[in-house]
Amino acid sequence: MRYPVTPDGRYFVVRGRLWRCSNPALEPRQRAALTKALMRARSDVRRALGAEDRDAEKDARARVHEAKVDLGERGPVWWSDGAPDYNRHMVWNTPYADWYAQHVADAPDEADLTPPPPRRR
Repeated sequence: MRYPVTPDGRYFVVRGRLWRCSNPALEPRQRAALTKALMRARSDVRRALGAEDRDAEKDARARVHEAKVDLGERGPVWWSDGAPDYNRHMVWNTPYADWYAQHVADAPDEADLTPPPPRRR
């Protein structure tokens, strides 16, 4: 499934929530190595949970976080124009709300897209 990506390429949207994209300036080999490390760490999290090994889980989660920071998905933003980070924000509470509303109108069949909830006044 392909998730909508904001026009500036900084975020993709899953169930109305923004998630930061990886840094597009990463070299392909570096991105591949970091992605491999991330997948290995996620697998280790699952294995540790199954074994109920809290120490191994803690170590694996730290490696997941480190890989995500290195990919640019967490930690300092990878863009340099001073724009704030909206990672994990609901899209309709950000400057991307109008873009998302139009995207929903243009692609109503995509299962990922959900309309924003009514705004509280």
